[in-house]
Order: sequence, then structure tokens, then C-alpha cells
Amino acid sequence: MTRIICFLIALTATISLQAQDFQGIAVYESKTSIDDMMNMGGRGREMTPEMRKMIEQRMKQMFEKTFILNFNKTASIYQEEEKLDAPNQGGGRMRMMMSSMTGGGGKHYKNIKEREFLIEKEVFGKEFLVTDTLPKLTWKMEGESKKIGNYTCYKATAVVPVDKSNMMNYKPKEGAQEEMEAKTEEEKRNTNFMDMVEMPTDKTITAWYAPEIPISQGPENYWGLPGLILEVSDGKTTILCSKIVLNTKEKAEIKAPKKGKKVSQSEFEEIMIKKVQEMQDMYRGRGSRGGRRTRIGG
Repeated sequence: MTRIICFLIALTATISLQAQDFQGIAVYESKTSIDDMMNMGGRGREMTPEMRKMIEQRMKQMFEKTFILNFNKTASIYQEEEKLDAPNQGGGRMRMMMSSMTGGGGKHYKNIKEREFLIEKEVFGKEFLVTDTLPKLTWKMEGESKKIGNYTCYKATAVVPVDKSNMMNYKPKEGAQEEMEAKTEEEKRNTNFMDMVEMPTDKTITAWYAPEIPISQGPENYWGLPGLILEVSDGKTTILCSKIVLNTKEKAEIKAPKKGKKVSQSEFEEIMIKKVQEMQDMYRGRGSRGGRRTRIGG
């Protein structure tokens, strides 16, 4: 019954869109749970309540992002909204670095007709153009519905490959927490971050899509449902649509980006893994000279 309703809604909406040069804008708010990050390596237990609150607030600001999706019938551009730092706040460079290493930043283009995606990203001063085939997502329709804004949305789940270039996808190895807490300060300084964490191969996501907007688009690389995806969550990060404007008067340019060194998704993941290791080695070197200490997740 749910599939029949979705089909009828999508059919009616599709007919109304065929005669139009259809285009729309969707605004998404992204929020990420930082509990695991705060407790990695036991550092959460060592903080005073005041210090923990201050760090939580700063990390919350860093990982709460706004994205804009410009889309038409076949293609879309998804990118983070640029924000100015508050007076005397600073930290812009650090936010840009963390954004690029946790899946944000850059210009994300996908073409569902050609089954391709391109991501234009700058990482540590170098420009890359990640070019690859859109992943084929096998969606399972769950038969549940809810309202998001004025739209009735339906639930679907899928198992998707993990983006290994996103540091947020790392998780502590079993027993790593206890092992780290048992180390001396010298041993902690010399601990290799990459030896204490692991990257899963896939993850389960939950999406909510609106058949009233029969566009097989969504944030990031999510696509393939009979309606625009208005919410998607992997259990740690939730991306929720807060605003939709259809048939905008001013048409945005939706073209594939061209800047940067062309690499595949797997090649880019290898580059980012090496960068994480280089950062670990650099900070560990500082710690051995009495400078900043590096901890898991630090």
C-alpha cells in the first residue's frame, strides 16, 4: 500500500514538472554527536566540568554545518554554506581543515543520469577533483512515514560503503580505550593513532524521502529514491532539510567542477589516510620535545 501511494504521488508530481525547466534549492543542517570523540583515550575523564563544557561548545560549533543543495531533474551541486567568523573568535583555519577532513568543504556534484560524481576539494593547500561512479544503493522501503516541514516523507534504509577519507568514520579498536588509559604519559605520547583505531567497511543509513518532489537526489552521495531525500542519518551524523524552494526565479549554475588534480575516490582516501598519519607523526614529534601531546582523537 505504501509503495502504491508513493507511486501515485510521484506520478502526479512528475507530470506537473515535465512542462517546466524545473530547478530547486534545499537547505540542510548537519549535526554530529561528539560524545565518542570527547571520551576517546580517556581524556573526557581527566577534564574539569568547566573545561569539558568549553571544548564541547567549540566542537559543537565546528561540527554543526549548513549545506545548500541546488538541483534539477538530473544533476545537483551540494556545498557547505560559507560563514564568517564572529569578531575576535578566530579558528577559521582550523575549522576549514577539520571540515575538509570530516566530509565537509568543497563542491559536491552528482549526475544521476550519467551515474557519476565529482568533488572539488582543497586539503592542506592542494586542490583535488575526486571523480568516480555513483555508488549503487540498495534501498529497503520500511513502510513508515512522518512529516518534515510540509512534506510527507517515507523511511528507507541501506547499507553503504564507508568514506575512508572522512575522519569521523574512524572508531576505536576493541579494548583500545582501556589500553590507552593504562599507558604512562611517555607511552601515550609515542602511541600511533592509526594503531588504536579502525575504519569499518560499511554502515547502515536511514533516509526519509518526499515523493512529492520526484527528484532522485539528496545530500552528499545519497540518491536513488523516488523523491528528494530530506533527512539522512548514519547514527552519528544527521543531515536534516530545513528549507526547500522549488522553481526558483534565479537559476543556479549546475555544472561539473573542473579544478584540482583528478583522482578516484579510492586514491583520495589513500591520500587522506597518509595525511592523518603525517599529522600524527608531526604532533607526536612535538610531544617528544615537551610540546603538545597527542591522544586518540586529539
